[in-house]
Amino acid sequence: MLKANVGWSTNEDSYTQGKETAAKAVIDLIETKVAFLYTSVDCDVKKVLEGAKSELGTAPIIGCTSSAGIITPDGFISGDNGFTGILALGDPDLVVGVAGSEKKGSARETGRMLAKEAMKNAGKDCVPAYFYMVASPAEEEDYIKGIEDVIGRVPIFGGSAADNTVEGKWSIYTGNTIFNDGAAVAFFYTDKEMENVFTGAYNETTNSGVITEVKGKRTLVKIDGEPALKKYAEWTGAKQKDLDGNNLLVTTITKPLGVKDRLGDLVAIRHPMFGNKDKSMNIGANLAVNTAVIQMEATVDELINSTGNTMKELNNDMNGEVGAYLLVHCGGRRLGIGDRIDEVSKQLKKEANGKPFIAIFTFGEYGVRDHGANTTGGLMLSFTAFGK
Repeated sequence: MLKANVGWSTNEDSYTQGKETAAKAVIDLIETKVAFLYTSVDCDVKKVLEGAKSELGTAPIIGCTSSAGIITPDGFISGDNGFTGILALGDPDLVVGVAGSEKKGSARETGRMLAKEAMKNAGKDCVPAYFYMVASPAEEEDYIKGIEDVIGRVPIFGGSAADNTVEGKWSIYTGNTIFNDGAAVAFFYTDKEMENVFTGAYNETTNSGVITEVKGKRTLVKIDGEPALKKYAEWTGAKQKDLDGNNLLVTTITKPLGVKDRLGDLVAIRHPMFGNKDKSMNIGANLAVNTAVIQMEATVDELINSTGNTMKELNNDMNGEVGAYLLVHCGGRRLGIGDRIDEVSKQLKKEANGKPFIAIFTFGEYGVRDHGANTTGGLMLSFTAFGK
């Protein structure tokens, strides 16, 4: 039977923060099989990990910095001294193999290396039931490809490391290493149920067009042959000053773009993040020429309510009792929700119905929908439930 606990701390000392958090998270766990640890860029991450390991011992640790806070059953957790939260899982029938590394060679090559190392660390020579990934916000799709080169298509959940202001100050870590550019994975070997709901929960508008020019993989240059920012302004009625530079990131939280998978089961959200002088826009995930892009929309009320609704969907998908939840929520959505984040906390707590959970705020989310491909998006929710 799976048992899980959540601990958190905002102690002014980073080492003590990690130690206090871990001590709460391991209460009554005979053996911690994995500890999902999330902290703040305002903390000394190395000291947080040292404090956590003083309580966790040799239990595998994996995680990243979360944008501006976390949510636990106690509410939205943040503070001037930063924050740390841990979701710890214990189950005699569960084996978890963790591996993490800064990028070595290409992202795809790194993904292959991590997959092999995670299997080795689990003492296994077979593919896992599912896996968690955290990566730097840049080449997530290629890390996934590398992992799948080794294990095939196994369900993914997780999200990208984040900071508070999109400055690149994020960290990724396991119990043995801390880095800024790379990825980490946790392979789960179990026959217990896991369900993931991956959604943007935005509404489609009638505004859509064909991507006709892309620079690199993540700069949208033209839609229907027109400059991307010009087309976006026509669709949304936005003023040019609201689309320039970093203004674009905030402007598009309630009006992002989306691309459909091959069968239309998933609309993966594409978050425009920076408006360039040539009227192209930098996007937070990969794009492809000659595919359709859709203007999506949602009110702040809908962004808030989508969290409770996604939890309800997740609970309905579960055949058995839930043991714990790991809830990945985009940091951009949190920015759009602003001071109303406590409304999200209340919805999550209600739907969790006494089960332990931790919600983190990321700069990219991963999941799979209805037997489709593992993929990434921005401004999305990747909510996961672990069977008891």
